[in-house]
Amino acid sequence: MTEPQTTGPLAGIRVIDLTQYVLGPYATQTLGDLGADIIKIEDPGGDRQRKGTGKTSPAPDMSAQFVGLNRNKRSVVLDLKKPEDQAQLRALVVTADVFIHNMRPASIARLGFDYDSVAALKPDIVYLAAMGFGSDGPYAGLQAFDDLIQGASGACDLLPMYDGDPALRPLPSIVADKTCGLFAVIAVQAALLHRARTGEGQYVELPMLESFTGYILAEHLHAQTFVPARGKFGHPTTITPHRRPMKTKDGYIVIMPASQEAAQRFLELGGFPDPYNSQRYLEVEGGKARVAVYYKMLEEAAARHTTAEWMAICAEAAIPAMRANRLDEVFEDPHLKAVGFFEERTLPGGAGGYRAMKPAIKFSKSPAAITRDPPRLGQDTAEVLASLKGP
Repeated sequence: MTEPQTTGPLAGIRVIDLTQYVLGPYATQTLGDLGADIIKIEDPGGDRQRKGTGKTSPAPDMSAQFVGLNRNKRSVVLDLKKPEDQAQLRALVVTADVFIHNMRPASIARLGFDYDSVAALKPDIVYLAAMGFGSDGPYAGLQAFDDLIQGASGACDLLPMYDGDPALRPLPSIVADKTCGLFAVIAVQAALLHRARTGEGQYVELPMLESFTGYILAEHLHAQTFVPARGKFGHPTTITPHRRPMKTKDGYIVIMPASQEAAQRFLELGGFPDPYNSQRYLEVEGGKARVAVYYKMLEEAAARHTTAEWMAICAEAAIPAMRANRLDEVFEDPHLKAVGFFEERTLPGGAGGYRAMKPAIKFSKSPAAITRDPPRLGQDTAEVLASLKGP
C-alpha cells in the first residue's frame, strides 16, 4: 500500500483519537488537515456518526456527517473491553504524541486509559479530555451534547433577542461542538509547543460549557460586562432584526456600510439623493423611527440593481458588500469556485464520490492538504497494527 505523502505543519505528530460525535472528530480532522497522523480508534460497531439518516448514505458506515468530519484519518478497530485489544492500544500509545478522547472520566478509567495510566506508558504525552463541564463544578461528569451546552450557555436566548419570539431556541448549527472542537485544536497545539520547549507532556481538560459560554458572551455580555451593570445583555448591532441580507433584482446582498458616509453613498447609488436631508427621513421623529426609515430605504435601494451589479458598484465605491448565497448556490459562488474550495473525491471501498471542503488556512512552507479520504470502518487496522511489530 502506497503511503500518502504527509504534509502540513504538524507532520510527524501522531494522534490517538478515541472521540465520537462532533466535537472530537472535528478537532482531530483539523489536526489531520494540518498534517498530523490521526489514528481513529473505533469499537467493532464504529463511530456512532457512521450510521446515516434517511437514504442519504451510500454505504451503511458512511453517513454524510461522518464523511464531513473524518478525512485525514486512519480507522483502527479495537474492542477495548478485551485485554488483547487494550494491549494493542497501549502499544500504540507508546508511538503517539497526543491522546484525545471525549468519554466521561469514569468510563475511560474503567478501560485503563485515564491520564495517569497513559502517562505511565508515554510520560511526554499530550492528553486532552474533552468533557461537557469542568471537573471542579457541580455539573462534572454529566453527559453533554450540543443542544445542552447551547442551553446552559445562554445561546438559546439569542434568537429571541433577534426576532422577538420569546421561545428559547438553539442556533441552527452544531455550533457548540464545532467551536469547542477548535478550542481543542488550539489546546493541543499549545501543549505541543510547551512540550517542545520543556520536554513535558501534560493533562489538558477542555470543558464545553465554560469554553462555549466565553465564546458566545465575548460580545453579548455587552452592558453586563460592567459592575454594576450598565444595561442589558446582547450586542446591539448583532441582534437587531435589521441585520439580514437585502433582496436585489435577482438575489440577495449583504451591505455593511462602515460609516454614515458609506451608507449615504449606497443610498445615493440606489436612487436616494441626499437621503439624510430628505423629507421622508426628517418627517419622522425619534431615533428608532429614523433607523426604521433608513433600513427601509436600504431595502428599496438594494432592489434597484442585480446582485452582480451591486457587487461591482460597491467595489468601485468602496462600500463593504457581499452576495448572500442560498445553500444551493454556494457551489457556484465565483470565489469558492476560483479557489477550488469544493473538491470532488472518491470514498474508499466502492462507496462512490463525495464533496470535500479543502483546508482554508494557507501555509507557505508546510501546506495543509487532504491526503486521506474518510475511512471505512477498520480499513487501516491491519496496516497500523502490523507497523507496531517492526519491519
